Amino acid sequence: MTKLQADKHTEHFSESTGKGRGDKRVSFPPDEEIVSGFAEYKDTQNADGCYTVADISSAYEQSCVKHQVQPNLKVLEQIKLVTTVGTRAGCLDLRGERLDYCSCESLEAILKSVQFDSINLQETELEENGASSLLEMILYYESACQLNVSSNLRMGPTGWSALSRLTRQSSCLWRLDACNMPMVEYPAQALSKALLASRLTVLHLEKASLSGRPLFTLVGALKKNAVLQELCLASNDLNSYQDSMHLGELLKNNCSLRSLDLSNNLIADEGLEEMCDGLKYQHSGLRSLVLFNNQITHAGMVPMANVLPHLRTLENLKLDQNKLKDEGIHILKEAFMRNRSILQLGLADTQITCEGAVALAEFLAESPQIRRLDVRRNHILCGGLMAVSLALRINASLIALDLDLTSKPEKDSETAKGVNTVRVLACSVSSCAGVTVIDGTGSPTAVLYICSILCSFHPVFRLQWPPLEMTQTDRNASHLVSYQACTWSGPCYCNCYCYCDRDRSSCCLRHCCRC
Repeated sequence: MTKLQADKHTEHFSESTGKGRGDKRVSFPPDEEIVSGFAEYKDTQNADGCYTVADISSAYEQSCVKHQVQPNLKVLEQIKLVTTVGTRAGCLDLRGERLDYCSCESLEAILKSVQFDSINLQETELEENGASSLLEMILYYESACQLNVSSNLRMGPTGWSALSRLTRQSSCLWRLDACNMPMVEYPAQALSKALLASRLTVLHLEKASLSGRPLFTLVGALKKNAVLQELCLASNDLNSYQDSMHLGELLKNNCSLRSLDLSNNLIADEGLEEMCDGLKYQHSGLRSLVLFNNQITHAGMVPMANVLPHLRTLENLKLDQNKLKDEGIHILKEAFMRNRSILQLGLADTQITCEGAVALAEFLAESPQIRRLDVRRNHILCGGLMAVSLALRINASLIALDLDLTSKPEKDSETAKGVNTVRVLACSVSSCAGVTVIDGTGSPTAVLYICSILCSFHPVFRLQWPPLEMTQTDRNASHLVSYQACTWSGPCYCNCYCYCDRDRSSCCLRHCCRC
């Protein structure tokens, strides 16, 4: 605007204001006269439009000098690994490096030049101002698709506010890890508000002290979230009362979740019943439910057995380290048979004996889809293993069976004599299975029997068996495998070769070259 135009405008404004307080008016010049000129942007990059790795390193070092901090050698080494500037690099790993405010400011020279798939800020001792500054940079430059800010206990309200804006506004961030950071009051409110509009699909909040009101606030937002697919709330001391009721509400109202990890909490039988009320509504959503170590007993399997047949998409169920015992397996057996979706079942350290193994064998014989079963750290002896081996003759879907690597003592001292460790690895090349793995033992008799079943229908068989003195019981059982397993010759598990003599009653199962 020229001086003459400004004078006329001032005069016009004075005349209009002199007519009275109710007649005040403001006028502006025409649009074409508001902007008098502009300057072209000067591109400071290379002619090809991108920086080189050397330029980035140099810019970072100059930024460190400006902010009076020493260049981080770990950062410089990772910059050298960047192959192409202009595309996302792999990971910027700053875990364990102390980042004060000036160190965070100096990183802008890198973040404005290189974008990363993931940035790890775990245990970097971020303070309030430094966290706010660094997270604002990550948002502005869209620097990360995955971000880990775990174990930073001094971020403060300003830092959490910046993390909330990043979560809500970033167009590329799809995973956030904020573990081992107490989320009480403002942090829980800020993150919950951000989740109402975020694009996150994976959220890990382990050891975040969520029990009580923080979980209520978080669930309130997640009930309206239709994007999040994986949620980990492990080790938060979630109880069997209000917390379990909130989780039940989450399962009832959110159908976008695909994975829910509640490991190492205090859900117990009463809490599981509350959750099962919400699970009834998961007809086409949840695929993985992890209840590892939650003080659940066989009593909690009653509501679980009622809801399992109705879960059509649940593929992974982990009940490890809960005192289910044989009674719990008997309660679940019919529900497992009626369910047609579970592919992986975790029952490690659930105090199962041979009786429970027999019930599982009945399930294996009936299941057309189960692919992995974990029963490690249970007291399953010869009888249970034999029942499982018979079920394997019928089952055509199982590709992994996890058993203990160390044997359990049996009442039959002759059977248990001299047994330390037996590992059987059987491979299937059938049309419906890839590799069948049995890690474990019981007695040599039981393992020999399992081997006979595996050899009867698996065209490729690989075995490692430490040399041991076979008892009379084992010799009586060895005829089961002498003409089946001995038809194979080739590399053992230890990559040596052994060949079997069909005319002998014992075979490579007993002695295998240098195994």
